[in-house]
Amino acid sequence: MTDQHLTSATGSQVDRDAQWGFGKLGLSDADAHSRLIADGPNALPQEARHGFFRILWNVLCEPMFVLLVAAGALYLVMGALGDAVLLLSFVLVVMGITIIQERRTERALEALRQLSTPHAMVIRSGTRRSIPASEVVCGDVILLAEGERVPADALLRQSTYLAADESLLTGEAIPVNKAPSISSRKLDSSGGDGDKLASLFSGTLVTTGQGLAEVVATGSRTELGKIGNALSAVKTERSRLQRETARMVRSLAVFGLALCAVVVVAYALTRGGDAASWKQGFLAGIAMAMAVIPEEFPVILTIFLALGAWRISHSRVLTRRLPAIETLGAATVLCTDKTGTLTRNQMTVSRVIGLRNELSLDIATTTFPRDVSDLLTIAALASRPDPFDPMERAIHLASRQANEAISKDDRADPLIQRTLVRDYPLTSHVLAVTQIWTAVSGELLDVATKGAPEAIVALCGLPPEQQEHWIRQATTLASDGLRVLGVARGRVSADEIPSDQRGLSLEFLGLLALSDPLRDNVPAAVAECQTAGIRVVMITGDYPATARCIARQAGIATDPIVVSGPELARMSDADLAGCIDTVQVFARVVPEQKLRIVTALKAAHEVVAMTGDGVNDAPALKAAHIGIAMGKRGTDVAREAADLVLLDDDFASIVAAVKLGRRIFDNIKKAIAFTFAVHVPIAGLSILPVFVDGWPLLLLPIHIVFLELVIDPSCTLIFEAEPADDDIMRRPPRDPSERLYAWKNIALSLLQGASVLIVCIGIFLIIKIDHREGAVRGLIFTTVVVSCIAIIITNRSWTRNLWATLQTPNPPQWWVIFGSIGFLTLALNVPIVQQLFHFAPVRGWDVLACIIAGTLCVGWFEGLKYLHRLRSRKAVLFSVVPHLASR
Repeated sequence: MTDQHLTSATGSQVDRDAQWGFGKLGLSDADAHSRLIADGPNALPQEARHGFFRILWNVLCEPMFVLLVAAGALYLVMGALGDAVLLLSFVLVVMGITIIQERRTERALEALRQLSTPHAMVIRSGTRRSIPASEVVCGDVILLAEGERVPADALLRQSTYLAADESLLTGEAIPVNKAPSISSRKLDSSGGDGDKLASLFSGTLVTTGQGLAEVVATGSRTELGKIGNALSAVKTERSRLQRETARMVRSLAVFGLALCAVVVVAYALTRGGDAASWKQGFLAGIAMAMAVIPEEFPVILTIFLALGAWRISHSRVLTRRLPAIETLGAATVLCTDKTGTLTRNQMTVSRVIGLRNELSLDIATTTFPRDVSDLLTIAALASRPDPFDPMERAIHLASRQANEAISKDDRADPLIQRTLVRDYPLTSHVLAVTQIWTAVSGELLDVATKGAPEAIVALCGLPPEQQEHWIRQATTLASDGLRVLGVARGRVSADEIPSDQRGLSLEFLGLLALSDPLRDNVPAAVAECQTAGIRVVMITGDYPATARCIARQAGIATDPIVVSGPELARMSDADLAGCIDTVQVFARVVPEQKLRIVTALKAAHEVVAMTGDGVNDAPALKAAHIGIAMGKRGTDVAREAADLVLLDDDFASIVAAVKLGRRIFDNIKKAIAFTFAVHVPIAGLSILPVFVDGWPLLLLPIHIVFLELVIDPSCTLIFEAEPADDDIMRRPPRDPSERLYAWKNIALSLLQGASVLIVCIGIFLIIKIDHREGAVRGLIFTTVVVSCIAIIITNRSWTRNLWATLQTPNPPQWWVIFGSIGFLTLALNVPIVQQLFHFAPVRGWDVLACIIAGTLCVGWFEGLKYLHRLRSRKAVLFSVVPHLASR
């Protein structure tokens, strides 16, 4: 609609604008820009970002950093300046890696914050536009509608039954009715109940109606800002996975420090107890503690979840709560809306059936029978004057098309010069919307009603045989996948307007049918869900026949079982529980019933993902394990209640997010398995020399630091970048109770690490006889580095073989591998580096033997993967053969 339609429909007069201080309906761009500079952005103080010094302080508090500094200081006391300098230089490298990782995480989170910035609809220089809420300034004219947050403190100037939920400020959950005021210039924040006042407060929610308001305070000058309620800093609880990780790290840290003390005392006492042995004992103890403490675990979770949310945003899905990423891989049921999610949300009026004529519409239609034109006009009057809903936009477009075709008879647009007097919203009892307008001529008011055909024929009081006739017509249209509405009109005097629309006298005009084609990518996305063991359930307010047709087109079911909203209302909880596992479509459902569906699915032990867009969808979104709000057509309250927001409202984006969620969880498991595995040989080689007389210290703190420089990037870069396995969407959803640190996974990791440790001990026993201590240490170190690389490659995939894994792109892998090999080559061959690492010259054949041993020590894991693939193929074969034999 035009702005003229908007202002006339809400009862405003353009000549009042100057009286209100709006100028030509809204500030000019120049005035708005100058006020924004003078007053600052419309934002409350946010939690400070992690700057360089904050990150630096966090690094200084890490146990690994403390141990590194302690080892460096001990080398200084011992007079080993070179060792101390090298070790402390590694401290700088570790700090650099940590800071880079933190900054990368911050950039990812900042990108997400930019995507989630709230917007406001304002009028600038007479033109409506959507701007970031932070750019709203005093004097702006803002448009408010049901389900939106008020972006700043404002005074209501015109409205249609607008009410706001001010519980954020008052604690009272009952919405407050608002009355427009032309003369008021100040907010009334005296602490009353706010009923019938023009004052609107930042952060409060419009629950019903719509209106125009003038902004009078922004940012920290709002009532919300005065009480210091920082709404933009959302605090999220730590997930079960994060709590589990913190508990394990604390336990291992305590164990490592206790073992450190045991190692120091044991080494010193078994070596004579002199000063030198105590110094060596401290080095051994520090090395032991560094080897045992898995400081990578919190880094893995932080980096993976933050970057995972950033990656999901590339699929046009915004993650509002990071723990939701964990749950995505466990989803078993995906409840989705139809309009705009499965369909394109590009609705057009395609068929109109009047009392005497029937018409199929397209762009070229130029002839409209009078009864069809009247039906479209009344349908437009029963819609919002400035509609956001695609269905109502399509109705307005068809109505204008009909009126332009009749303009030859000098018929004026009936939407101009009218004022909305009363509206009756859709309810669970009456599936219809009614609006009462001032008439173009005459004293009686015009009544326009549209809604579910069965509701409209009932409101009109048609005889049973006529009701059956029109319901059959509606069913025929709906079976073709069309959305069908009934339309009626009436007249009423101003002093006889009833409190309920069922008290109106209405005349039935006919049916109109709207088409909304299925998105092209939906059938493939639904099929992918079903292959992945995820059941797709459609929940829509549309006609059952329409929903059944769209469900068939989408591939949800060939002959879907449909339960309608009225049938659902008659069901007991036990009845619903008995059929919830088989129903694929819920039709004619009102938003309040979504919560009941979610509750029933959860009671059936399903992990539920639910989409929604309206204010009334918020309870269902919050109750679902994964609430998914619509980004385009969703209300602010729905987005705030949700865990994920679809920026393009596309069903395929949900499937992409599920796939990425599974990938993230898989990669976290791989990274943790690698971390456990690689710590076993490091810890073993650090502690064994302490308790075996005659063994030299095989790994010193400087060696462990170097290995940490391999481990940390491997965990956070290589495994995070690992693409999904080919079968990731052919597996059933994971058990939500599955623990990331399950004993089975830990045992497998420990077994990998133990095999490396055994190989290293074997090499040591073979070469210790005819090699110097430095050469032994260099060869053992070579074996450990090579085995770390082997563990990285073999753990990248638990299904692909080694050769296939190497062929799968993962750029960070090659940086880590070539960097490690290059530095190892320098340490073994350059004299000054040899001295710093306490190595001695080694023979090439010995190095080659260590490389082969380090590579083969995890070969058994490749064999295990082969057996798993073989077993999987047999399982598929046994499931296919009976099917083929029966054909």
